[in-house]
Amino acid sequence: MKLRIATIAAGTLFAAAMTMGADSSWTGWISDSQCGAKGANAKAGECTTKCVKEKGAKYVFVNDADKKIYAIDAQDKVAAHAGHHVTVKGSAEGDTIKLSAVEMAPEPSK
Repeated sequence: MKLRIATIAAGTLFAAAMTMGADSSWTGWISDSQCGAKGANAKAGECTTKCVKEKGAKYVFVNDADKKIYAIDAQDKVAAHAGHHVTVKGSAEGDTIKLSAVEMAPEPSK
């Protein structure tokens, strides 16, 4: 009986570890850490770049679904997408996205 419980527990932990390692994807905007959700629009690209280059802000991702703001670990991968509506792929660890890919997404309809 103890062996059966130990086997089930080990299998459950293994399955959970495999799920956490999988990439997820989110759609939203590349903004900057000073403007956050206010900069989540197509008109903010130049302002976003300026805040990062001149004011020490960092690029962030603003999720469309819940407007949550995530820090991005790979700043260089999103620099060209400042102010763009994108789909990012990677894994979320707390409030940070460990980015594996970023690609343009169609702008949401109003």
